[in-house]
Amino acid sequence: MDIKTAYQEKLTTPEEAVKLVKSGDRVEYGAFNAKPVLCDKALAARNGELKDVLIYAVTTVPPIPETVKFPQSFTYMDWHFSKINRVMQKQYGLGFYSPIIYHLAPRYYREGLAQPRRQVTILQTTPMDKNGYFNFGLQNSETMAKIEMSEVVIVEVNPNMPLAYGGNEESVHISNITAIVESSDKQVLAAMPPAKPSEADIKIAENILPFIHDGSVVQLGIGGIPNAVGELIAKSDLKNLGGHTEMLSDAYIEMINSGVMNGAKKVIDRHKVPYTFALGSNRLYDFINENAGLASYPANYTNDPRIIAQLDNFISINNALQVDLYSQVNGESLGMYQVSGNGGMFDFVLGSQWSKNGKSFICLNSTYKNNEGKTESRIMSALSPNSIVTIPRQLVDYIVTEYGVAKLKPKPTWYRAEELINIAHPDFRDDLIKQAEKLKIWRKSNKK
Repeated sequence: MDIKTAYQEKLTTPEEAVKLVKSGDRVEYGAFNAKPVLCDKALAARNGELKDVLIYAVTTVPPIPETVKFPQSFTYMDWHFSKINRVMQKQYGLGFYSPIIYHLAPRYYREGLAQPRRQVTILQTTPMDKNGYFNFGLQNSETMAKIEMSEVVIVEVNPNMPLAYGGNEESVHISNITAIVESSDKQVLAAMPPAKPSEADIKIAENILPFIHDGSVVQLGIGGIPNAVGELIAKSDLKNLGGHTEMLSDAYIEMINSGVMNGAKKVIDRHKVPYTFALGSNRLYDFINENAGLASYPANYTNDPRIIAQLDNFISINNALQVDLYSQVNGESLGMYQVSGNGGMFDFVLGSQWSKNGKSFICLNSTYKNNEGKTESRIMSALSPNSIVTIPRQLVDYIVTEYGVAKLKPKPTWYRAEELINIAHPDFRDDLIKQAEKLKIWRKSNKK
């Protein structure tokens, strides 16, 4: 059968497509902007007849999924948390977080470690190309692995999805598709304009820049600090930087277009910037479309510490919410309230330190405003009750605030406490010294 005939035979409506879902199924939604919209609405409309359906997503983006509103039929879970997940948690009290090691995500599926149920995958893709392939676009992640393990695969074709070159595992052939649903060009992708860096963000970026040298390979996370780092790099006189990242953000546009990031000195993926997903502005999505300088890979490549370690002079830059005086890092929760997730931070913190001359930087503003509007320190004597340790202290390399850089590997507890207090906001340092004394990790020095 030729691919055009196969396409027409598999083309159907959202309502007909989701009839393939049965009670008790595990339904895998596409990651990030591949989350289905039309099929999600159609599936939610079956809430009266379906029971015990597990839905898994990866960083839910707008619109809020309809299925989450019917907990009697659907249990909605996410491998990472976004602003939408937090809204769902507060408004509906629904949505559960699934902590994982991100580079192992494809393996969870292929080795049957996920909950053993009949599996259905539903995702948004580009339109089919002349050879019968549907490109995954802005996200690769663990997509192919879950397709391989699914009994039913439904694609929701979106003409707005950029075509992303691989890498590998960036497309699926029509022979592996069960049903095809077409959306209109009015089904836009969720765009996130880049966060404007604050004065503190800019200072943090300035503190990091001296550690980046010609030929370094740079990974940036999300938020104002990475954007500030990218802007400084693009305007610098650095040469032959490389890129290798989990998330491709707007910051990479400036670094690549300036010519500073050309990948000429990389050992692997020379002249390419590998990534596993992209979230950012529509400008970023246009930049990705048919861009031969970018390479979409699954997470078991971009995030594998053994791959990262092959890249000399690797610089990993990620954000945190809190750090305690033992240097334990919380990058995902405020108490029991899940803010984001561990994502790929663990992967890149470890991989960058396995890299020859590699460095891991965990960044945070020294203070934040709590719910009552009171200023509090992000460097604390102990993490807030029920908060999560995302990075254990033995893996911490550098901690950075607007007040400086603390090199902690492989320092003793008293040294870590002293260095962290030195980069805390001045208004909190005396109290932190008192807390460190109570914890018996303060060494009296001539700085006191």
